[in-house]
Parts: sequence; C-alpha cells; structure tokens
Amino acid sequence: MYRTHTCGELRLENVGGEVTLAGWVQKSRKLGGMTFVDLRDRYGITQLVVDASAPEELQQTAESLGREFVLQVTGKVVERESKNPKMPTGDIEIAVSAIKVLNKAQTPPFTIEENTDGGEDLRARYRYLDLRRKPLQRALALRHRLAQEIRSYLDGEGFMEIETPYLIKSTPEGARDFVVPSRMNPGQFYALPQSPQTFKQLLMVAGYDRYFQIVRCFRDEDLRADRQPEFTQIDCEMSFVEQEDVLNTFEGMMRQMFKNALGVDIPNPLPRMSWYDAMDQYGSDKPDIRFGMTIHEVSDLVKDKGFGVFDAAEYIGAISVPGAAAYTRKELDQLTEWVKRPQVGAKGLVYIKLNEDGSIKSSVDKFYTPEQLQAVADRVEASKGDLLLLLCGSKRKTQGQLGVLRIEMGNRLGLRDPKVFAPLWIVDFPLLEWSEEDNRFYAMHHPFTAPKPEHEQWFYSDKKEDLERVCANAYDFVLNGTELGGGSIRIHEAAMQERMFEVLGISKEDAEYKFGFIINAFKFGAPPHGGLAFGFDRVCALFGGQETIRDYIAFPKNNQGRDVMIDSPSQIDQTQLDELQLSVNIKA
Repeated sequence: MYRTHTCGELRLENVGGEVTLAGWVQKSRKLGGMTFVDLRDRYGITQLVVDASAPEELQQTAESLGREFVLQVTGKVVERESKNPKMPTGDIEIAVSAIKVLNKAQTPPFTIEENTDGGEDLRARYRYLDLRRKPLQRALALRHRLAQEIRSYLDGEGFMEIETPYLIKSTPEGARDFVVPSRMNPGQFYALPQSPQTFKQLLMVAGYDRYFQIVRCFRDEDLRADRQPEFTQIDCEMSFVEQEDVLNTFEGMMRQMFKNALGVDIPNPLPRMSWYDAMDQYGSDKPDIRFGMTIHEVSDLVKDKGFGVFDAAEYIGAISVPGAAAYTRKELDQLTEWVKRPQVGAKGLVYIKLNEDGSIKSSVDKFYTPEQLQAVADRVEASKGDLLLLLCGSKRKTQGQLGVLRIEMGNRLGLRDPKVFAPLWIVDFPLLEWSEEDNRFYAMHHPFTAPKPEHEQWFYSDKKEDLERVCANAYDFVLNGTELGGGSIRIHEAAMQERMFEVLGISKEDAEYKFGFIINAFKFGAPPHGGLAFGFDRVCALFGGQETIRDYIAFPKNNQGRDVMIDSPSQIDQTQLDELQLSVNIKA
C-alpha cells in the first residue's frame, strides 16, 4: 500500500506509531539544520520534519523537494513542540525516516492555496491544478454529500432511479438544441436533451409511478454565472398526485438536505406566494425574501399633479431603502445613471428623502407638497432616515426594474447574507405568455403543463383575454432570489394536449411530427401525473454560499461555452466529415 493513513487523519492518539503517507508537497522550508515539509492530500495537510541527525541522503532528498512533488514518506508520529491550532493535524508531525519521490513536478503556474494568485482564465486552463485547492475540494465534497442525501431521501419515498436517453429528437421550442449528426442516417441529426421531460412522462404512462434521476441536460444558450451549456438536474415525476402531494414530497427532500448537509432548519411548511403577488411586491418571480424593501404602487398618489412623466405613465412604483436618506446628491446621480443602464432599462429615477430632522426632500419638490410626499412615504411604510426610490412606465416592465433596483440596494446595504436561507414556493403562474412581436401565445413553462382545473373553461375559450386569465398548475422552488427548481402537474389527456398545441399555434401536422409519440401514449391510459426538476448545480452553489456554479462543477465551460483546458469545441478532420456526409460552410 502507498499509505497507511491520509494527510488529514493523524492526531495525538497516534503518537508513537509508524505510518506511511502519500501526497503532494504544499510547501517546504529549511530552518537551521531541519527541513519542514507540508504534505497535502484532499483530506488535509500533515507536517513532516527531517532533522539534522537524519542520514545525509535523506536530508538531501528533503532539501530538493519542490512544490507539488508527489511523495511517499514513512516515519514516526511525534508530538509537535510548537502546535498549530489552525490545522486539524496541528498537534503532531512526522519524524521522517524515508522519502520516496513518486513524481517530480514543474512549478505550477499559480499557488495551490486557499487564496490563489491565479486569475480565472489561467486556473481554467489548468483546472486539474485548481481542483487541488481546498475551496474547490470543499465544493465538490458538498456536491457529493447533497447527491447522497437526494438519493437516500427519494429511495425512502419509493422513487426508482431510471436513466433516459441522451440522443433524442430535436423539438426546438424555447432554448436552442445541441445537435449530433448520425453517421448511419446521413443528413439526420439527434438532439441532446434540454430535459428528460417527455421521457419521464412516458415512464408514468408505463406505470413507474415514482421516477427520478440526477441527469445531465444541455441547452445552447447565452451563459452567465449560474448557467452552463451542460448542467445537472434532479429530475422527478410522480403519478396519481395533485400539486399539494408534489410540494409536500419535495419540501421534505429539501428539508432533509438542509438539515443533514448544513445543520439548518427551514420553515415547516414553507411559505407560498402567487406569481402575481411576487411580481407586484418584489418585481420578480424568484423573490429574495431575506429582506423587506417591497414594491408599492403609488400611481393614485402622484398622477395628475402636473409632473408630466408620472401623469403619462401607466404605473408608478416605489421602494423604501432603510437608512439611506443620507445619500448625497452625487450618490443619487450615480444611482440614476445605474438604473439607466441597459441591464435595468429605466429612463430616470425619482427620489424622496425622509430626513432625520423630519423634513422631506425630493427631486420633484416643485410638483408636490410635503403632505403629498408624506402620503407616498406612508404608503411605502417608510420611516425617518429612509430613502424612497420611484420608477414609472408600463406595469410589468417597471416592476421588473424596481425588482432589479431592490436587489442592488439589498447588496449595497449587506442585506443578502449567504448564510441566511429563505426558501418559498411560487405558485399560480400564468399558463401562457402573449408575444406582440409574433402575435401568438407561448407556454410560460412548457407545452405539457396543465391549466388549473378551475380555469379550464377559459382554456377552451377562443378569446385572448380569457386565455390570458388561465393559471398554470405549476410551481417553482425559490431560494434567496434564485429559482432552484420548477415543475407542474402535467397534461395527461390527448384531447387537452392537442388543445394546448392549438393555442400555441402548433399545427396538427407539426405536433404529430414533433410530439406524436407522447400524444399517442396518452391514448393508452395515461395516469394523472406531475413532477419537478431542481437545478442541482444551483442547489450546490447556494448551499455553499456562492452565486456562481462553476466551482461546483468539476470541469465547467467559460462564458463563451469553451473548455479552455482541452480546447473544446474544436474542428474535426475531413475523414470524420466524410463519414458523416457533411460539409462545413461557415458564414461570415
């Protein structure tokens, strides 16, 4: 065996024992006639010592060691004279009797430390070295623990883990598919699944009433901190259930994960909020409820008072920022420029200061009396020392802008503590979204989501205003401003599924071509069913107190969808193209 113990294992009770360790050289230093070496593996670090009385060959070997050399060492566990309480192994060290260099190493391009000197691009190019660092080891260990908790819980609830295909049929509706050419079927292509949606529904038709898998999914879309072209879902489906059954089941799963992985108790039951309330109060369908600063409509208080911008607006909304009345004019001007950025899209910002001395100062003083401004403050539940921020425009767009502004002010005030967890369910989404550009409806979730039973009368109406009233039998699990999971009760009757395709403007021929297999399956006794999928990478990141998911994926892509370590994607040679009967024509 290369080792009898790991580098994070030995304690005072091991003193006197002869041990063999293996690992990487974290650092080496010579003090007087002694050489100290920190030996590291993924379990921890153990200090080695070679003193001046050791054989000359052993001393020379110890002095020649460089960073990241791979060693096997044998020696006796001794108590350290100068203990290090910051290290779990800090009470002991190894008096080395033998060193074997298993592999020499070039000097790494960045330090393998808790806080490295390597930039993001450099660390991505040498990802295998970055993965040696403790922050990434902790991240992947957390991912492993969460995966085990998921499997343990779902197995205990009677779920079966069943794999579904990666090479499927392209059904472009929403994000773009990644496609794979078929050598055996020239000119035809597979698609990589954006999710196993249709397959898990087919498993319900097949009688496997509780299914799950921790599955890779693929979407060809623009990337950001919490999005990768390939990602992992906790994918689940259940038969003979209503919405309440699904929510209770997966609340239980999340409760177990929080408790066993983090030692955190979350509310039981979790709060629930309708999509409409979330948009009205938080300007987002994934609200961060760790802090207040909710949105209030103040249109009736400020319209028709002579301020043309407000008088012409469909909607005026406000938030109250606690303790921010001390903002200077310069800071307010900077904030105004911030909301004008394309990422927010507001045309301007109105403020009202509630000064500590009881006076009120506003950027629209000449249009409103102090009493009128105080009425706005009362509506927004503001107090002395608070700063009111107002935006206007169309209703949903303005609420969205206020939601972005609310999050920004929450960040500035330190109100978004990553160690505080505030999960909730968002329910009662609209089933359909109308596109003025395309003059048609789109499914807010996906075309297999069922309408709420009490709204079916509107679902079968031909009136646009009736269809816009239909709520989906859908739900999202939201944590700290991030949507961690979403799902719905599915359509399980062929006639209703055909009606959904009709509403979405998908012709019978197109529906048959793309989805005929599932429509036909529904004709053979499909049970009522529903489920949801959690974004596993996002779950791991938020549990780890981070917003970016990259550290929780062993080999992620960069913002351009590239793996710079292996230089992918890349060209393929002409022989492969000929086998696939393909030619490449890159348009300028």
